[in-house]
Amino acid sequence: MKICLYLEYLHFFNGFLYKNIGTGLLSSYDNQKRSLRALNIDFTEKWADDCDILQINTPWLKSLWLIKKARRQGKKVIIWAHVAAEEIPEVFRFGKLLFPIAKRYLAYAYGQADLVFCPSEYTKRLMLGYGLPEKILFVQSNGVDSSVFYPSAEKRAIARQQQNCQKLVVGTVGLVIPRKGVDKFLALAQKHPNQQFLWFGKIYSKLIVKGLPKVLPNNVKFTGFVEDINAAFNAIDIFVFLSSGENQGMVLLEAAACGLPMVVRALPAYEGWLVHNENCLIAKDEKETNEYLDLLIKDEELRKKLSHGALELAKTEDIKEQNKKLQKVYLDLLAK
Repeated sequence: MKICLYLEYLHFFNGFLYKNIGTGLLSSYDNQKRSLRALNIDFTEKWADDCDILQINTPWLKSLWLIKKARRQGKKVIIWAHVAAEEIPEVFRFGKLLFPIAKRYLAYAYGQADLVFCPSEYTKRLMLGYGLPEKILFVQSNGVDSSVFYPSAEKRAIARQQQNCQKLVVGTVGLVIPRKGVDKFLALAQKHPNQQFLWFGKIYSKLIVKGLPKVLPNNVKFTGFVEDINAAFNAIDIFVFLSSGENQGMVLLEAAACGLPMVVRALPAYEGWLVHNENCLIAKDEKETNEYLDLLIKDEELRKKLSHGALELAKTEDIKEQNKKLQKVYLDLLAK
């Protein structure tokens, strides 16, 4: 068996578009490579005529061309449903205008696959709403690699020194875009002036997304892209993730693998694997977000409890566990 693992953007200008960006999509792609290596499955990241399966990560125009080519040669096609049209309005300027076009395009593109990997049950429901047949939809977690993301006192000390952390740190990791909850993060910081707030992640040009305010609260720092993302997680004491829309939220699995107590906004994508007061605290609104953060700041025992629950969650979502069913999926697909 040989798989062509393809992420279209990586082939534009030698991957320049993904330089110093750090996204869940790239994390998933890296996990896919680790899984294939662990399963001893031969793979290539460029098209090869001798591949048996074409596995697409973003079904854009070059990917569609490859899908047509694979079809003509009788190969099987898998597409990851990393992208949903519902996310677009809160990512880019003019996103609301792009939504209906994106939804029609994605419905067509995903419909070209023999199998669509959905990162969550929520994503599967979205794809059903796009008109895709249930028989091609398969829920497959992005997973987390605990050999990459893990608690580290050494990394914590280095990162906190670099960021001049003197107090309990409330933080998050991700692209600095409206959908990830920038405004809510800033509002939370203003209500907790005695805590330090850190956001690790790429800051986009104001030409692309809504920019940060010219004046930030004194207790807030946006670091921009950092090389050692595991060190960034370890610098944080309480992880908050206030995104308004996710297909799974890989950053939560990564934070969990680092043993961080987490406060998240209630989203359909979290149903079934994030459990309130067990591996995180789930807030219905901004009022609850503030209350839960206050609670965690004051209650060290609750932080320890949620940290333990988060580590247990990461174990069940580790790519080693995901690999057990992944190989069967590939073999079953080729047998059809």
